[in-house]
Amino acid sequence: MNEQFGLFLTNLSEFLFFFVAAAALTLLFVILYTRVTRHNELALIKKNSTAAALAFSGSLIGFALPLASTMINSVTVVEMVLWGLVALIVQVLVYLVIRLPMPRISERIEADEVAAGIWLGSCSIVAGILNAAAMTT
Repeated sequence: MNEQFGLFLTNLSEFLFFFVAAAALTLLFVILYTRVTRHNELALIKKNSTAAALAFSGSLIGFALPLASTMINSVTVVEMVLWGLVALIVQVLVYLVIRLPMPRISERIEADEVAAGIWLGSCSIVAGILNAAAMTT
């Protein structure tokens, strides 16, 4: 029984390291992503903007998917953090690339154009799925 409890405590501490690191990466993602975009997602969401909520939710999911994938596949927290930073960069790049064919995407989201929010959010999720799959190899 004592061995089982010791193993549980070891696993619990590992869980906490991974979870806290993932939470910190997610917070870092939110801070950096909201600074890179030309629109203020959180202020718009507070004003009940559906477009902003869709776009930001998609980018957050698009970040969390590969982060979860790397949490599953990483041996160390450091490895997970490094791949998490890759996931963060990919999501920022998605926003920047989406602006190429649609340079006014931020203005459209600020105007609560739902189609723009769906487009950005969907592209972010797709990039996250592809990123997560690539991180499992």
